[in-house]
Amino acid sequence: MSSHRERNDRSKPFRGPRRGGDSRSSSSDPSGWIWGWHAVEAALANPDREPPALVLATTDRAEKLAITHPRLKIELFENGQIAQRLPPGAAHQGVAIQTPALEGVSLEELANPASGFLIMLDQLTDPQNVGAIFRSAAAFGARGVILQDRHAPQLGGALAKAAAGGIEKVAAARVVNLSRALETLSDYGWNIVGLSGGSDTPLEQALDHRPAVLVMGSEGEGMRRLVGEHCDVLARIPMPGGFESLNVSAAAAIALYEASRKIARVTGERG
Repeated sequence: MSSHRERNDRSKPFRGPRRGGDSRSSSSDPSGWIWGWHAVEAALANPDREPPALVLATTDRAEKLAITHPRLKIELFENGQIAQRLPPGAAHQGVAIQTPALEGVSLEELANPASGFLIMLDQLTDPQNVGAIFRSAAAFGARGVILQDRHAPQLGGALAKAAAGGIEKVAAARVVNLSRALETLSDYGWNIVGLSGGSDTPLEQALDHRPAVLVMGSEGEGMRRLVGEHCDVLARIPMPGGFESLNVSAAAAIALYEASRKIARVTGERG
């Protein structure tokens, strides 16, 4: 799927991810760390999260946190000391928290009733890309993100940093089998649209009056054959510039924008 590749380089039923459902322990960061200013602020503001077990911050970051969270217990550390507690290369921006992970929702909660649009990620493994997709999903009002249980990164750490608060605002459902999940979504009336650079159908044409599920494949491999066979239509993002390669998170952002625009127009026509 050359034009939608991964590289390393909501109706809204929920205000944010909730506990329970199909999520497994593999969805969480074993260390429980979230770092980066926007990611930490969003996590602290999410009422569905338990209070953090540990908050590390530099003096200036602690002063800012104290304004909005006056009861928060903060331990003061220098930048280097915070970095020592986190994975190598973590761009913590002077703040990090250790907190239990949000477990997400069930597929049925996202699927029924069918409205708005969802995005499904087929074996995307890079946390930066998946985090960026959560950020775009939040920006364009996606109802949720569907991930495979065993082949997706943890919803914490580097992913949370890249999402800049997106994982707090968009519901996430983990499923064991994507193909079976697509069958369930189809039964509820969703239009399953797989993104494929080899398709002759423009994305705008593939999106119709029905609520949509956008399916994105991984780098090199694209969507797996069985997942693609469960799509109602395969569609491409037109690229008049002739450059046939987009990072998967960039392709997802364009697809999410197009879905939000189409859904808004259909909703407006019905209203």
